[in-house]
Amino acid sequence: MSSRPTIKEVSKIAGVSFKTVSRVLNNEKHVSEETRRRVEEVVARLNFRPSHAARTLAGRRSFQVALLYDNPSPYYVYHIQIGAQKRCSELGYRLLLQPVDSQSPDLVSNVMALIDEAHLDGVILSPPVTEMIGLLDELDRRGLPYVRIAPGARKEAGMAATIDDVAAAREVTEHLIELGHRSIGFIRGLESHVSTWERLQGYREALEAHGIAFDEDLVAAGENSFTSGGDAARKLLERQPRPTAIFAGNDDMAAGVLAVAHESDVDVPGQLSIVGFDDSDLAKAVWPPLTTMRQPVRELAYAAANLMLAPDAEPQVMLEHKLMVRATTGPAPR
Repeated sequence: MSSRPTIKEVSKIAGVSFKTVSRVLNNEKHVSEETRRRVEEVVARLNFRPSHAARTLAGRRSFQVALLYDNPSPYYVYHIQIGAQKRCSELGYRLLLQPVDSQSPDLVSNVMALIDEAHLDGVILSPPVTEMIGLLDELDRRGLPYVRIAPGARKEAGMAATIDDVAAAREVTEHLIELGHRSIGFIRGLESHVSTWERLQGYREALEAHGIAFDEDLVAAGENSFTSGGDAARKLLERQPRPTAIFAGNDDMAAGVLAVAHESDVDVPGQLSIVGFDDSDLAKAVWPPLTTMRQPVRELAYAAANLMLAPDAEPQVMLEHKLMVRATTGPAPR
């Protein structure tokens, strides 16, 4: 059985000092790109894995960060976790997954206890935790690094990875208008998510741009879950005349709309067009496959982790969205 490679071997083969190897492993600055590349090649060739305890003692860091989430969509949470985990692993950090209740009066104290107990080097905040001003203030006061995924509040402050929710929702609505739809229902998500209101804004802007009056009765409240999407769809489809299209604020709710359409013998897309938002795995699993706005959730989480942990990363990044036209949208019925 071969012995485990040591940092001495890495430094000897790479032709650099122990300290330089340590700087590369800890993603510190002041290392040339050529030197960093050479050290990383040796590390990969030897399959060198630094001791977590040794790194912690040497740098007074835990090399642990936490992802805080509070979202009822299992597909969204899964892809957030996968994206953040991938980049953390690449950079030699452990990712702790921590569900929280963003509406709890104890949110700040609970998160601070987690930070102290786990000696975290930083936290990644996903919606709606991104909007909790009291938590942001306390993180700022402590000087602990944090990055937000798709923030709504204080957009320009700190590190963030996001998309343009207003523009994305406008594009979805314009897709339906171009198909001839004029009575378009909208199912909004949780009130605590700023993206809920930004997507509603995009929906309204598209209607206004095409001379279609906004009707509050065509907006139904949802909770970003399959069940709430179905409940909202029943209310919208009870209207006379009923809408010819429904835009749901995420794929889980859109799947609920599709299920209600099936049980009500409403043909999709012949009598009702349906669009979701996210392009989660669910969008391709339902029948017919769901037209949806692709939000690169996994890439957003990956970018967020990179912003916080990688040297010289830009403080903010905006990723592209893309409309994925599948089989749940079609021309408005005559």
